[in-house]
Amino acid sequence: MDEVKIIEIKKSIFADNDEDAALLRKELKQKGVYLLNLMSSPGSGKTTTLTRVINLLKDRIRIAVMEADIDSDVDAVKILQETGIASIQLHTGGMCHLDAEMTRQGLMGLDLDGVDLVILENVGNLVCPAEFDTGAVSNMMILSVPEGHDKPLKYPLMFSVCDLVVINKIDVLPYFDFDMDQCREYVLMRNPKARVLPICAKTGEGVEALAEELLSRVKAWKEE
Repeated sequence: MDEVKIIEIKKSIFADNDEDAALLRKELKQKGVYLLNLMSSPGSGKTTTLTRVINLLKDRIRIAVMEADIDSDVDAVKILQETGIASIQLHTGGMCHLDAEMTRQGLMGLDLDGVDLVILENVGNLVCPAEFDTGAVSNMMILSVPEGHDKPLKYPLMFSVCDLVVINKIDVLPYFDFDMDQCREYVLMRNPKARVLPICAKTGEGVEALAEELLSRVKAWKEE
């Protein structure tokens, strides 16, 4: 098994996380590094989606990944093995989220020279990660079909802070009571500016559109 760097993340010492997140965004802007915060519940297909998207984009922009989990390096190893790009594992010490200072500590473990896009795969749940600004340029979340189309009603903050919502596992739509139109309506209730993209990470359906969306966002941000 390939080895990946593991960084033990310590609890943030900053009381004002929003202020530190704004500072981190400013620093990353100066470096030309676009930070994407990816959130979802466990089992939604975050890592599989990432590997698909990265393999479509890695020859067009320079990408690095930070995988956040309470323990293990399973996801970081998978990213490294299946894409070949730089991937580090962040251990949160039992915490169910990352904040700006913890994100900063993780970024220190990456060589950001020549990197266009850093993807932070946050700890898997729909509550805590949404409460903390990581310093990312944008937030993306993945909702899988088996979870149900009513999740934007049950977890309002998560869908309010995310401007890109990916509906994964559309290959199993015939087997679940999931209303895509209703889900889209609920998402837009929480964030009228959110982009909703249906995909199947397993088969690759819709993933190219997602990759193009991310690419256009990075390019537009760099040109601001």
